Amino acid sequence: MSQTGPNRIPYGFYLVMAAQFFSSLADNALLIAAIALVQQLHGPTWMAPMAKWSFAVSYVVLAAFVGAFADSLPKGRVMFITNLIKVSGCALMFLYGSFGFDTMGQVYMVLLAYAVVGIGAAAYSPAKYGIVTEMLAPADLVKGNGWIEGLTVISILLGVMLGGALIHPQVSQWFMTMPGFPAVATSAEAAIIVIGVVYLIAAAFNLLIPRTGVVYPPQHRHPLRLLREFLYYVKILWSDRLGQISLAVTTLFWGAGATLQLVVIEWGAQHLGLGLDEASILMGVAALGTIGGAMLASRIPLKKALLTLPMGVVMGLVVLLMPAVEQMWAVYGLLVLVGGLGGFFVVPMNALLQHRGHVLLSAGHSIAVQNFNEQINILVMVAAYSFLLWLNMPINTIIVLFGLLVAALMLLIITWNRHNHRRQPDLDDMIGQRGHGAALRRRA
Repeated sequence: MSQTGPNRIPYGFYLVMAAQFFSSLADNALLIAAIALVQQLHGPTWMAPMAKWSFAVSYVVLAAFVGAFADSLPKGRVMFITNLIKVSGCALMFLYGSFGFDTMGQVYMVLLAYAVVGIGAAAYSPAKYGIVTEMLAPADLVKGNGWIEGLTVISILLGVMLGGALIHPQVSQWFMTMPGFPAVATSAEAAIIVIGVVYLIAAAFNLLIPRTGVVYPPQHRHPLRLLREFLYYVKILWSDRLGQISLAVTTLFWGAGATLQLVVIEWGAQHLGLGLDEASILMGVAALGTIGGAMLASRIPLKKALLTLPMGVVMGLVVLLMPAVEQMWAVYGLLVLVGGLGGFFVVPMNALLQHRGHVLLSAGHSIAVQNFNEQINILVMVAAYSFLLWLNMPINTIIVLFGLLVAALMLLIITWNRHNHRRQPDLDDMIGQRGHGAALRRRA
């Protein structure tokens, strides 16, 4: 393992951040391009959120296998391979009209292409987070996660804004008139070409990431054995009193965050009269707030991570104010506040979860378990949101239900955490303890 200590960050970590930035930038820009394609093909309103749903499906289906893949090769190489998979999904989306399908068939082709990108993202994530635990000491994990999450949120901010800008008629027309730019029929197609280039930039940074020297035991390849072991790892993290709380919080946050992205697009259309290119800016504004929250949270010691739980309740209650605001300055301020609260409580929880996973399992397997739970919640919440749209429920009613649900679930998690501390008073002393793959060794 790279020799690190508090306040000593290896240069390879900055390469990881650069690769993560460009890869996440492209992921989020491509989401806007996919939604634009669905709209340009006149797909029903409830189909647009299904782009996010198809992306999440890949995480759930591959969850049992990507952890082993991430731990079987140097993680920089894993990140390079998975970025190439994203490029292939991007190319497939560009070719959506080349297979002779009718209009709805082309819509499904767009969703399938984004699912391929999801395959790359599902395998990329354990390597991305796993290499952080390999490079940084436990004392630096919150700071490191603050940088990774903050940079990820910046990439979300810029990604959705890039996607919105690329589908703008004037911007896409400028690209279409550039010498050597491929012939395209729509603004979304032009956007997809530019996004593919961004994925290639991320892949180039992946090649520069140095090896950390961490070597894991040989990984099994039989699918059924991998599935059984993965379920065992899920059980291990959910049985750990620290792991279960941090896992519950991050699962709720990412499911709610993914749904809120889609809610903001529809809210911008119904409540504020904005188009997709303008509504994407609102998504970026919320992400801007998360950057500030993540930066503030990076100062919180790992042992005090659980003290940030009440911010989740506050975030759910603040969401209830969205239907009441109409002036753009109030809209921006509210979205910054929602994002800031989210970033402030999820970064310490993410660091705590990664640390417990690193102690109990391995970097790759623990992140795969985390992604599995988070993406299942995204599937459930996005599907529920699409169903409410299919029922033609007003977006402001959906927002109220959404905010109340988040606040109520966070209250339940806080109660659960207090119960755990009553049963095990020395629980906080376990935070920061060293260990590596204890459950893996027991399993072996």
